[in-house]
Amino acid sequence: MKKALPPIIVLLVMIGIYIAYQAEEARRTIGPTKPTVRLVYVEWSSATASTNVIRAVIQEKLGYPCTASPVSAAAMFQSIASGDQDAMTCAWLPVTHRQYMDSVSGQVKDLGINLSGTRIGLVVPEYVDIYSIDDLRLHAEEFDNQIIGIDPGAGIMEKTEQAIDQYGLQEFTLMEGSGATMTAALDGAIQQGEWVVVTGWTPHWMWNRYELKYLQDPKKVYGEAGEVHTIARIGLKNDMPEIYQFLTQFKWTPEDMQEVMAMNRVEGTTPYENAVKWINDNPELVSQWLAGITEEVTEYAE
Repeated sequence: MKKALPPIIVLLVMIGIYIAYQAEEARRTIGPTKPTVRLVYVEWSSATASTNVIRAVIQEKLGYPCTASPVSAAAMFQSIASGDQDAMTCAWLPVTHRQYMDSVSGQVKDLGINLSGTRIGLVVPEYVDIYSIDDLRLHAEEFDNQIIGIDPGAGIMEKTEQAIDQYGLQEFTLMEGSGATMTAALDGAIQQGEWVVVTGWTPHWMWNRYELKYLQDPKKVYGEAGEVHTIARIGLKNDMPEIYQFLTQFKWTPEDMQEVMAMNRVEGTTPYENAVKWINDNPELVSQWLAGITEEVTEYAE
């Protein structure tokens, strides 16, 4: 005659069955775990603003975990092309990032324009009494023979090297640094009423804080007004259709971006916290970005 199972074994089996049942009920109620969305960006104030707004919508409104990794401009494009990262919202085209976009042609998906009206060029305080890049040659000493730049490898730095050549500005040295060091140099010069020329772009919070002007560019080295594009890896549409649709519908204005950038200048705040506040304060625009996206839970393969 078979022996009865010990009560402790029976209890453990029943507990196991109960736990499995509860897990299945939770899966049916909550749905499967959503995959992590991997964003990548360059640490420009504009890119920091847009990336954190995107991340906030993905996490707070769509319920996906989301990471945001800062890298160089070249690495940003290559990481999308290789599939290591899912998307970015800071491709400045057709000028600033053209060489990087060309280098990954056919390996990424351009989801279109998310912001129109960008511009890059050489910028001086309004009180500086010149109006064209051509004029720089006559005033090298007043500018301490320096053009204050940002991170090496940035598209605007390449264009500035071309400007130095085409406008005969060999007396100038293009100073490498970062967006932060550039604005710090600009601020210091303005506080002293000194002449300074920097690599600048729009949108940027500095236009809200200082009285500035672009130097005219008759040779069109820096190109005309451009746009910011959203770029995704090949296959994102199949893997994460909700995220793909949201990214294609994400569009805002330079004024929107500069508002977030200004919030990020406030001490004691973080870009992500500011992004969450901003999307909650702009529900109509966020609703446009999410229009038509199904609320049903989508099954994802392991």
